[in-house]
Amino acid sequence: MTQENKKRGIGRRKFLTGAALAGAGTLAMPQISRAQTTKLTMQSSWPVSDIFQEMAQQYADRVSEMSGGRLEIDLQPAGAIVAAFSVQDACHDGVLDAAHTVSAYWYGKNKAASLFGTGPVFGIDGAQIIAWFQYGGGQELYNELVQEVLGLNVVGFYAFAMPTQPFGWFSREPTSIEDIQGLKYRTVGLSADLNQAMGLAVTQLPGGEIVPAMERGVIDAFEYNNPTSDRRFGAQDVVKNYMLGSYHQACEAFELIFNKDRFDSLEPELQAILRYAAEAANTANYGLAMDNYSKDLQALIDDAGVNVKRTPQSIMEAQLEAWDKVIEPLMEDDLFKRIVESQKAWAERVGFYSLMNSADYKAAYDHYFPGKLTY
Repeated sequence: MTQENKKRGIGRRKFLTGAALAGAGTLAMPQISRAQTTKLTMQSSWPVSDIFQEMAQQYADRVSEMSGGRLEIDLQPAGAIVAAFSVQDACHDGVLDAAHTVSAYWYGKNKAASLFGTGPVFGIDGAQIIAWFQYGGGQELYNELVQEVLGLNVVGFYAFAMPTQPFGWFSREPTSIEDIQGLKYRTVGLSADLNQAMGLAVTQLPGGEIVPAMERGVIDAFEYNNPTSDRRFGAQDVVKNYMLGSYHQACEAFELIFNKDRFDSLEPELQAILRYAAEAANTANYGLAMDNYSKDLQALIDDAGVNVKRTPQSIMEAQLEAWDKVIEPLMEDDLFKRIVESQKAWAERVGFYSLMNSADYKAAYDHYFPGKLTY
């Protein structure tokens, strides 16, 4: 074979090899492009302007990216399909595939629901409650409540260990328990029972209805969740006293729920993505919260002239005493009792480790920013 023919042979082999590879590529591509995209309709309990809607979107985005686009969540705000407090029923009925909400919004069906978000504080925070849900038996107790006791066609997970929620907004700065007696106060979940036990008259309202109710005099004071949501609602335009620190809702988290039939129909890897995207969103939500909550709190002080104070210790002590009164009669219910006992056993062990081990962050802050803290 001549040198010229050798070159031609090599060139031909290269061409055929390349063509084969190209052919393999063209055969593989249709399989990817034909991969079915599953779309889930999710509605939140939050107005479109609330940062909570952004946090719900963080979850939806992670689901889409982790699934390579095979699973998409069509996220809608409160009221787009059903009312903010009705998302659980809509998921049960199949009107919604999924919802982004909090369990306190359906505590009227069973007060044990509030133990998964707005229950008594046993010395641990929201992150440690999520840890209890994942590793301390909380998921199993939640499933028993939702699926066995209430008979709901729903599965759920938790995400975003919320920072302590402020005691809220007041027309006059409360300095003692006497200052809050008789006030018409907005809250939700077992926090309603707690504040009633402390002498307040409680109204439960969705977030988007709070400021209008304050303007009309329907309520005298309210809490929602955080400085960013409160500022976006325009709380600073109707009242100027903002009390931080409270035991009424100090360990809440988002509840991500799905119609069980719809969830079970998905392939196992897509179910896993929905489950573990909640853990990813937990971190993303917290980062977004720390950035925004701190900036908006400062803006409330500097730009809106809000009087930001720490809730008096006497009121917080009264909250702990009130929790004891609220819990006692509810412990007659077997499931409620078992959930509380499970949380207390977890709190005794985990709280001991955490509190014994934690650095004194307040002392460190005072060291570097002396005089800024006012308590």
